[in-house]
Amino acid sequence: MTLAVRGMLWSVVYLIMVVAPLFFMIVGDPPPARGFWMELSIALGFVGLSMLGLQFATTARFHPVSAPYGLDLVLKYHKQISYVAFGFLLIHPIILVFVTELGGAIFDPSEAEADGITGILALGLVVLIIAASIWRERLGLSYELWRVTHGLLGLAIIIMALVHIWLAGYYVDGPIRRGLWIVMTALFISMYAHVRLIRPWQLRRRPWVVERVQELPGDTWELHLRADGHDGMRFEPGQFAWLTLARSPYAITEHPFSFCSSAERTDTVTFGIKELGDFTSTIGTYEPGTRAYLDGPHGAFTYERNEAPGFVFVVGGIGITPVMSMLHTLADRGDQRPVWLIYGNPSWDEVAYLDELDDLEQRLDLTIVHVLDDPPDGWAGETGFITPEVLDRHLPEDEHRLEHFVCGPDPMMDAVEEALHDRGIPGEKVNLERFDFL
Repeated sequence: MTLAVRGMLWSVVYLIMVVAPLFFMIVGDPPPARGFWMELSIALGFVGLSMLGLQFATTARFHPVSAPYGLDLVLKYHKQISYVAFGFLLIHPIILVFVTELGGAIFDPSEAEADGITGILALGLVVLIIAASIWRERLGLSYELWRVTHGLLGLAIIIMALVHIWLAGYYVDGPIRRGLWIVMTALFISMYAHVRLIRPWQLRRRPWVVERVQELPGDTWELHLRADGHDGMRFEPGQFAWLTLARSPYAITEHPFSFCSSAERTDTVTFGIKELGDFTSTIGTYEPGTRAYLDGPHGAFTYERNEAPGFVFVVGGIGITPVMSMLHTLADRGDQRPVWLIYGNPSWDEVAYLDELDDLEQRLDLTIVHVLDDPPDGWAGETGFITPEVLDRHLPEDEHRLEHFVCGPDPMMDAVEEALHDRGIPGEKVNLERFDFL
């Protein structure tokens, strides 16, 4: 079964799960309907709750589920669909207040009942979890603290909402409907347990150790890990893993980084990590022998899934790391398909992997174009940003036959994506890697 077919099947499964609560409303001997607007409000609330519960699935890193899309796209969907789910949940009480006979009584403390209170609390927690994600930095929340509270708040929302439904009782009466809701509740909680409990327990059996930490230009560190007591990890060049540097995989300091080493080596792996605050600013302090754990591989940003006569890599700054993995793998496999690398950096002093790129030029049919925003005196190369004109000057006429990979800061990626579209490059030949998981 191809990845495309698997992706379609998982999409169908997701849609079935989203509308499953509507089936609960009519299964068995359903209670009498209470008017169109009342039933619409309840249906929207059920669908919104189901979408929130499935958020645990989109963050559970189930490889069979994420493989067709790439985990980065799944997590991007996780963010976007949360607003849709919130909209459904918000419309639910709005209809009850402004359209049905309940009116504002559901917000009246003197008339409030347990089912209404739990529903309001659940909605308030949804507002809190979204606000904490949008304004994390403004609120002064570290990534680690945000990650823990995000998961706990998500679990609290699901539990509170399910209690609200259970207390309301109208569509959970009877053994069949109660049994279905119990199964659905257990499914949501088990997905949370998989991420926080089961997966770390599995990682304990496959530890890694820090072999060395090397400083690179541009406030970048190269972290070398060695498998400890196992055969390592097989990955596709360009993929990434979640890294934990701690004595236990249950530690909260877990972050995603791209492999920058060759996929031909599985017992040792390398990551390029730029100092951007929080955890990344401490990479240089880790000593050889430090215990590490890797959850992966993840991602679909790899040339192995795309048959093409050659490749174009357009990268900025630390976006070079997954591309280095692909270049090293191509070289180790003796692959002589032509490759173009357009590499943007603020200055020459911040260009990472210069020596490795020089070596790769000798081993590959590789053309490298450096683009510097602040070039040194006497610089004869490209300056400024990676513009359509830069691409015009260096990419071949048969560019539409090549596979394109773009990774770097969001503004650069947006501009390059638009430029490639204007050049007539089909969307299926443009691969993007965005590491914006918050």
